[in-house]
Amino acid sequence: MLPFIRSDLAQFTAYKPHPSSDTAQNVQASTQIDRLDTNESPYDLPPELKEKLAWTYQQLIETNRYPDGGHETLKSAIAEYVNESAHLWPSVFTPSHISVGLGSDELIRSILITSCLGGEGSILVAQPTFSMYAILAKTLGIPVVTVGRNEANFEIDLQAAQLAIEQTQHPPIRVVFVVHPNSPTANPLTIAELAWLKNLPEHILVVIDEAYFEFSQDTLVSELQQRPNWAVLRTFSKAFRLAALRVGYCVAHPEFIAILEKARLPYNLPSFSLAAATVALQNRTVLLESIAQTLTERAKLIQAFSQHSALQVWESATNFVYLRLKPNNSHSQDAAAKNLHQNLKAAGTLVREINGGLRITVGTPEENARTRNRLQAALLCLNK
Repeated sequence: MLPFIRSDLAQFTAYKPHPSSDTAQNVQASTQIDRLDTNESPYDLPPELKEKLAWTYQQLIETNRYPDGGHETLKSAIAEYVNESAHLWPSVFTPSHISVGLGSDELIRSILITSCLGGEGSILVAQPTFSMYAILAKTLGIPVVTVGRNEANFEIDLQAAQLAIEQTQHPPIRVVFVVHPNSPTANPLTIAELAWLKNLPEHILVVIDEAYFEFSQDTLVSELQQRPNWAVLRTFSKAFRLAALRVGYCVAHPEFIAILEKARLPYNLPSFSLAAATVALQNRTVLLESIAQTLTERAKLIQAFSQHSALQVWESATNFVYLRLKPNNSHSQDAAAKNLHQNLKAAGTLVREINGGLRITVGTPEENARTRNRLQAALLCLNK
């Protein structure tokens, strides 16, 4: 360990968002590899939009100039979309309610910096959930308090969460992170969870991550009008097909947004990413048309997986499905999940093994057909 490095960092493992580059070497050359492990859209941008962005890059973007550091054009387009998606008329949200980041990750980091840094606060998360809340907090030296979930429906253990709020004092819990619907378990917040969040005191920030809003069509942004201690995160990486360009945004009270703007890096988004997100919103009707097919394919996957007596499959409000192997005396649940994950990987289907289960992104109809067949074969191998 280098002598000038924080000692606690030695305990961390760097986040590896993609499988190793040698994945293709472990399968036959003729095998179709399906990347269903990161909840991306299986559909690239339409050629006409790529052509439009290519023209923008060639004719309008000056690479020797810094990008628009205020993001005003994009913020205006986002505000319009947020109002539209929440059916708010007349419009409630303006660019002053929006902060834009290099993916949601940068916004999460800015939220942590502005609320908990310097020993002023800790965060609360219910596991399993999106890992970056805890990862980013720990890299900043911010304590992470974790509670569990109901194993039947993945609802937060609200009794444990409330006890943690009351008993954590040094430092106190300043931020509660929830995903609506949750990843990796695909369940939306329940009535009980929402009631608990609404009753939290105003000195606690509630961050609601709506990364999968376009698939659930269930948003809580209208709550922000009465709750200045709430913030909603969204991303262009999923339904808008811009994962490669890393654009996320936060919707919150203008006073909090002004604080986030102080914490973010200047010129944090490249000009091309700004242009792509703006074009995506301008063409949202076309881009979001694929959601209907994703939901249809999701239903087919859930139905097919549910027919396997060895699998426990949950309903989904996202673009992925979460399943587990039912307990079996011959092998542990975690070991069985890892084995199933490896068999699928060897066959060419990449999925995420997490918390004793598999998170499988809904792909194209062809990818999903291969997933069903490969899972069937993997289950047969597992039972031999």
